[in-house]
Amino acid sequence: AALLLALQVRLVMKAHSFIRENVPRVLSSVKDKSGTVHIPKISQYLYFLFAPTLIYRDNYPRNPTIRWGYVATKFAQVLGSLFYAYYIFVRLCIPQFRNSSQETFNLRGLVLCIFNSILPGVLILFLAFFAFLHCWLNAFAEMLRFADRMFYK
Repeated sequence: AALLLALQVRLVMKAHSFIRENVPRVLSSVKDKSGTVHIPKISQYLYFLFAPTLIYRDNYPRNPTIRWGYVATKFAQVLGSLFYAYYIFVRLCIPQFRNSSQETFNLRGLVLCIFNSILPGVLILFLAFFAFLHCWLNAFAEMLRFADRMFYK
């Protein structure tokens, strides 16, 4: 459900950017009564939907070729991050809560359990950041030949 919600938010943000960039152009050409109204092509909009950016432009800087080795490396890093996060979760988080579920409820035990899970949780968040924002977006940017890789700015 959270993944679906995140996808919907991304699509709403992209639709907002598309409308915000194109409606003023269309309205100004209609207001000036010029004969040509610049409406983006469907292919430009579809490229924008899959490109790792939230700002619509008619043209983006493009790389001349796709480096498939780079794409494979990034997807391998995503898989490695997922396996490492799973390992951290199974080895460091689950045993804490499994032991506490066998005992009677104790506030002190619950607080200790949560504090013992903070460091593994932070590691999992760093892995999720690395896997999605660095590896996943760079892999899709490379497959789409998207040259502007300033994801962090």
